[in-house]
Amino acid sequence: MDVAAYLDRLGLDRPATADVTALRVLQERHLAVVPFENLSIHLGEPIVLDTEALFDKIVRRRRGGFCYELNGLFAALLREVGFDAELKAAKVFRPDGTLGPPFDHAVVRVELDEPWLADVGFGGFSRFPLRLSATEAQADPDGEFLILDAPHGDIDVLLDGKPQYRIEPRTRALGEFVPTAFWQATSPDSHFTRGPACSLPGDHGRVTLAGDRLIVTTHGVREETRLSGDQEILDVYRKEFGIELTRVPERP
Repeated sequence: MDVAAYLDRLGLDRPATADVTALRVLQERHLAVVPFENLSIHLGEPIVLDTEALFDKIVRRRRGGFCYELNGLFAALLREVGFDAELKAAKVFRPDGTLGPPFDHAVVRVELDEPWLADVGFGGFSRFPLRLSATEAQADPDGEFLILDAPHGDIDVLLDGKPQYRIEPRTRALGEFVPTAFWQATSPDSHFTRGPACSLPGDHGRVTLAGDRLIVTTHGVREETRLSGDQEILDVYRKEFGIELTRVPERP
């Protein structure tokens, strides 16, 4: 991996020490710069869970991705700059409180003086890493997080009292997420196949382009604008997310 190029993508210098301060900076900048997006699915591009392919997409072509891509490459970067970082599989809680399938999400566990959860691939989540051994609630600019023990050694992560996902203890290789990533990219039951979406945190909120709808949330106030025509959509991808496309991702 060209670490210097990856860090340049984030606008950062190489950290002098692999400590929690550096981890906080890396996660915050990654979330701020690299979009959470599913555009490959709607551009007919394959989802390739290979470090070199992900580096080409996210760093060289300045794209984003979804959890397996973003956290897969982020874990590799952390290891390159000296962190003990491993991928873990998680099941995402559905709106009705039930759990999704295994490998529904990928997160990064970082071992420092204590274990930390790093996640740059869940869309709206914590801006900074979370202490996995904490018994008290953890305040973050994007909400209050709580880590709870779950059956079989799993860990539940809650945001503002609502369960987000359940992490299993076993370490996973990036390739183990390939079957579920394929399902996420192809199944009509996957929310990723329902339409193109691209999102980044904005000033005091978030900017999202979903199909032809530009959604800007500032201080909790949501404003939606319907874009007119392909060129306007392509201009928003370039201006808001730094993504250069030659054609608009297709809607189902």
